[in-house]
Amino acid sequence: MSEYTPDPGRYDGRMPYRRCGRHGIKLPAITLGFWHNFGGNKSTDNQREMVFTAFDQGITHFDLANNYGPPYGSAEINAGRILAELPRHEILVSTKAGYDMWPGPYGEWGSRKYLLNSLEQSLERLAMPYVDLFYSHRFDPDTPMEETLGALNSAVVQGKALYAGISSYNSQQTLQAAAICKQNGWAPIIIHQPNYSMFNRWIEKGVREEASKLGMGIIAFCPLYQGLLSDKYLAGIPKGSRADSTKGLLRDEEINSSVQQVIAGLNHIAGDRGQTLAQMALAWVLRDERVTSALIGASRASQIIENCEAVQKINFAVDELKAIDELLAKVKLPPSLWAGE
Repeated sequence: MSEYTPDPGRYDGRMPYRRCGRHGIKLPAITLGFWHNFGGNKSTDNQREMVFTAFDQGITHFDLANNYGPPYGSAEINAGRILAELPRHEILVSTKAGYDMWPGPYGEWGSRKYLLNSLEQSLERLAMPYVDLFYSHRFDPDTPMEETLGALNSAVVQGKALYAGISSYNSQQTLQAAAICKQNGWAPIIIHQPNYSMFNRWIEKGVREEASKLGMGIIAFCPLYQGLLSDKYLAGIPKGSRADSTKGLLRDEEINSSVQQVIAGLNHIAGDRGQTLAQMALAWVLRDERVTSALIGASRASQIIENCEAVQKINFAVDELKAIDELLAKVKLPPSLWAGE
């Protein structure tokens, strides 16, 4: 295993950094997520190449959750081993807790016991004394929000997380969370992580505006709609692709004729802009500076390089946005699993 030396030109202006709402930290416009392709019993050369390529491109933010794998927790173990080769003071490491992680009544959702037990386990797997961001991964309808947010505050007070965040909360829940933190003098929620893409625009109904008013940053997950917003699926789900081999990643009804026609039209607009469809989809998410970062996944280093090039052209002409909206109005998709409104 050869020793990695970071590219000295990684901060040469290729990657823009956006302030996280009204808070002090800045996030790279592109964040690398570990949801898929970072599981397994040991870190691989491909995983290392992806992380090191990302850092060389100026990506300083790496996003995890307790149950990323498979198996659960393995992505954090592998990430910890690889990220240990990067300068810790130059990177942001995020993790989340909310979905099922272990059996029994205390292994998911938003109780104080689950969240703080989960964070302890995440830190052990990452071999880190703290994470930069710790999220409530989803709203828990059966636990008082004060308990969930109090646990996030404890994580910050104890120095096990520097900042607190929420994911997939709707606009009313976001407002309530911010108010509870303010009333109690707790660590503020500095960032919201919703599903947001051309094919899933639910945050435009309130979350985006409320988060901005509250001074929160927004990091969009699934900005490529699990890869559907790329030229990979112009002819359907290709054999051997991640969507073909991973159950539940894309549903059959999401690859219908109307979707394929819209993808083809979007691909044409992207070509006229001098971008790939994936690059245009990322640029579209980032067109609004209220969106701090777009969270990507990857299976190889070349995808990361391609996606990072999206930041070179994030402005859209009025006629381009109109043509995109006209195409998106024709999309017939089932209700999103992450549409919180």
